[in-house]
Amino acid sequence: MHEGEIDIDIPLVKRLLAEQFPQLAKRTITVVRSTGTVNAIYRLDDDLYLRLPRVPAWAQSIEREWTWLPKLAPHISLSIPQPLAQGKPTNWYPYPWAVYRWLEGLPYQDDLISDERQVALDLANFILELRSVAMLEAPRGGRRPLVELDAVTRAAIASSRTAIDTAAVSAAWARSLAAPPWDGKPVWLHGDLLKSNLLVQGGRLFAVLDFGGVGIGDPAADVVPAWSVFSSAGREAFRQALGVDDDTWGRARGYALHQAVMVIPYYPTTNPDFVTMAKRTVEEVLAELQ
Repeated sequence: MHEGEIDIDIPLVKRLLAEQFPQLAKRTITVVRSTGTVNAIYRLDDDLYLRLPRVPAWAQSIEREWTWLPKLAPHISLSIPQPLAQGKPTNWYPYPWAVYRWLEGLPYQDDLISDERQVALDLANFILELRSVAMLEAPRGGRRPLVELDAVTRAAIASSRTAIDTAAVSAAWARSLAAPPWDGKPVWLHGDLLKSNLLVQGGRLFAVLDFGGVGIGDPAADVVPAWSVFSSAGREAFRQALGVDDDTWGRARGYALHQAVMVIPYYPTTNPDFVTMAKRTVEEVLAELQ
């Protein structure tokens, strides 16, 4: 999916386990297919899984999860990943990697949900719980100010002209840029609350995955699910539960749009399901503004 991506496969995973965790080396290894773009994921038997970064730019995400997941877990009522063992870089696989406890469930899809409003309330509660954690020496998280994303966003919109209504999307982006920049107190953020990072069980939200970007910053970053996850009914319940003001809402809409239009021209053949999700986000943004 990425230029310079390392070639990760089952033989590489077996070699890493044999050298660093030989007690796990005889387990059955299977590829976990997902729309994720940062890590390759492999399941070990039924109870464990590995995450291995694909490119150097995201290798630090494993270190961040290893540091912060155990500190955040006592404050979160939903299930979140539990790291069990941290692998070390080698000469032939140069990034840190990790072993986690497997979490049962399916990635969020609309037809798996019993009540979108309830899921919106559950996700809002997760965000509020995360925000309640003491800052400690928290790393920065979230995204750059919208104005700093303007050039790349407009270029991505232009590159997506065969897939989206570029005039409508450009107008929506300009409207988001008009939102006043954030100047408030930073809060804890997950930073990547997409459908693929939400696990569902029995029609309810069960777990939140992928804390590789966790840190503190503009609360708008975690309001993105209003468009990337929910439709109008869930969006309104989500906003009310979080008490989102107009300025934060405008910035969040901009972040949702930016993320989506960056995905569409980048992954058309390598991750088409991710592109489908991104197009839906764009449609939700435009539908709300209409």
